[in-house]
Amino acid sequence: MKRPLIFLSFIFCLLAIAPTFAESLSYKLKPVKVAEDTYIFQGSKEHFSLENGGNIVNTGFIITKEGVIVIDTGPSARYGHEMRNAINEVTPLPINRVIVTHHHPDHFLGNQAFSGAPIWALPETIAAIRSEGDAMNENLYRLVGDWMLGTEVIVPGKSVNRSGEQIGEHRLRYIALQGHDIADLAILDETTGVLFAGDQVFMDRAPTTPHADIGKWLESLDQLEEIDFRLIVPGHGPVIGDNEAIRQTREYLQWLVKVLEDAADQGLEMTEVMNLDLPNKFKSLATVEAEYRRSVHHLWPEIVKRKLPKAVDRRID
Repeated sequence: MKRPLIFLSFIFCLLAIAPTFAESLSYKLKPVKVAEDTYIFQGSKEHFSLENGGNIVNTGFIITKEGVIVIDTGPSARYGHEMRNAINEVTPLPINRVIVTHHHPDHFLGNQAFSGAPIWALPETIAAIRSEGDAMNENLYRLVGDWMLGTEVIVPGKSVNRSGEQIGEHRLRYIALQGHDIADLAILDETTGVLFAGDQVFMDRAPTTPHADIGKWLESLDQLEEIDFRLIVPGHGPVIGDNEAIRQTREYLQWLVKVLEDAADQGLEMTEVMNLDLPNKFKSLATVEAEYRRSVHHLWPEIVKRKLPKAVDRRID
């Protein structure tokens, strides 16, 4: 009879500890100044995990005389609140607006922390968050657990439908792109030369491809490369002052498409493709082995469909 009592006591202890554990979680966000009036919160280059709470993303903010412009809000309500508190430590100015670059969960699930401020995004991004946001929120909870407590999906209410605008002393250019996601928004601060590229650009980390159209993505990278910027803030990875992040992202995507198309031409099975050796020049990219396998899963069916049409679609003489 003692064992059940001991077991129940153990369960009650766990239940008592759980709320304290959840309350102790913190992203410990520290804003890093990268240019005049411009700060970022740089995430890790890892995958989502219980250890990092989903903090694998770069978010940022620009301080203007008319208030603060927030660019992406992170993976959870907790992140968003910590982000807002960190901004308040830098400036007493109110939030002028939030701009969401695309609809992947690590970029918009902190939106609710910025209640009272208008949240802007491309029309396609707004529609995607409305239709897929809840499922993404649930999936991220499965990956990082209690970091997501209290997180609700807040759909952006303002559509970015212009090429740019002046906010205070900062002139912003909005660049609507495609390829990484259904829609991708890059923001160039022409006043400082800082380009917030979102997940169009990765630096020292393998690109992610769950909604990718590689052809359109490569075209978008060509557009970004033509922009006269001073610093580029990638969606993931360190800030850099030249085109290296664009070049690195392009080279990886070009290789990815070629290796999958060649594999389809050779008649390989998906499992065989997943186990192909990676080139040495990409092995230093963070998460590359896992992201490569995920990309095979994402892209292989369409490539096979295009390269190897069904026998019934072929003419038989």
